[in-house]
Amino acid sequence: MTVTLHTPKLSGTLSAIASKSQAHRLLICAALSGTPSKVLCAETSSDIDATVRCLNSIGAQINYEDGGFHVIPLPLPISGERILDCGESGSTLRFMLPICCVFGVEAVFRMSGLLPRRPLTPLYEELISHGCALSPQGMNPLRTSGFLASGSFTIPGDISSQFISGLMFSLPLLAGDSQIKITGEMESKPYIDLTISALGAFGIMIKPGDHCFRIAGHQRYNPVQPIVSVEGDWSNAAFWLCAGAIGRQSVTVTNLRRDSLQGDKRVLSALECFGAHITYGTDSVTVSGGQLKGIEFDAGDTPDLVPILAAVASVSEGRTVIHNARRLRIKESDRLKTVSEMLRLLGADITETPDGLIISGKAHLTGGAVSSHGDHRIAMAAAIVSAVCSEAVTIYDAEAVNKSYPGFFKDFTALGGQMSF
Repeated sequence: MTVTLHTPKLSGTLSAIASKSQAHRLLICAALSGTPSKVLCAETSSDIDATVRCLNSIGAQINYEDGGFHVIPLPLPISGERILDCGESGSTLRFMLPICCVFGVEAVFRMSGLLPRRPLTPLYEELISHGCALSPQGMNPLRTSGFLASGSFTIPGDISSQFISGLMFSLPLLAGDSQIKITGEMESKPYIDLTISALGAFGIMIKPGDHCFRIAGHQRYNPVQPIVSVEGDWSNAAFWLCAGAIGRQSVTVTNLRRDSLQGDKRVLSALECFGAHITYGTDSVTVSGGQLKGIEFDAGDTPDLVPILAAVASVSEGRTVIHNARRLRIKESDRLKTVSEMLRLLGADITETPDGLIISGKAHLTGGAVSSHGDHRIAMAAAIVSAVCSEAVTIYDAEAVNKSYPGFFKDFTALGGQMSF
């Protein structure tokens, strides 16, 4: 899908969509539980659907109706070959892989897009060393068999927090106790906190230690409440909040919790540093523009904010330096490369570094034609920055937004955006 956006003036109020990160986690916990439950989730997306599809493939019965997922848990044991279609969802693959290994599922993981090229090391090696058999890395589909054994697992903290979360879902179900040792600096810690919170809502205890997590075996999933709710998503709300910062009028996003464990609520402190004006409501945030100036931003815990913060930086006076973002090179695209390319084609002064970006702000950008490179966050960032372009912005492969936010362009027009196809 190709869309052309005509220098919109974005303003108004939107409700944040459901958090994809939290939905993955709560759905997995519900499917592993001993009793049925409901996960309230106002919207779904391609990535959430991938997790549901994979859970159903191994025996759960999950159906979406009336604004939520009704979950009948997995029947055990799980016999026969099971095909799990992960689509392009890295979370789905990395969460479901150790879960299948716990139950000894003869699993066939199918992957789309760049997912087969995204790293599984060191999770891959740890699963093999603890009793499982996996086909060679890079193969698509990826096949697994054998039962995971408890013990000590070592995971570097700077590759993907999803490896750690995947083990946290699975290890409590084993007969013996386990430990996850973290080497190096642990990045994206807020995502680990989200996992521990979701597990707690289903009666599973994780004990944090010094660069490790201790996990008792013989635990059982049971929902503390029969209905759990997915909160609003700060990651996707960040695009609208940044639209308010660079635009001439304010944008308000509702259904946001200020006490959320989601790391991407840090977009607010970043926007305050840029110089935007922020007003807080009971469950809402309003952002309006100011005299924006460049900042320094460490993306270690919040790499998903980089595309949209780079867009804000492109029209902020002075220089912005974004660093500690090397992991963005192994996302749906090499995001440091594709963010840099997208903004440069639209007229920004931006330089790619090995682990980040350097942006010198301008009063406005020119516009032009860009590709999403199949990356939802590139497509959304390009749409938002169209508000400060003097000419129209055309986005190729704009359907990439379906990965996390199928209604993005509908909400874009609700805020006053003008589109043509």
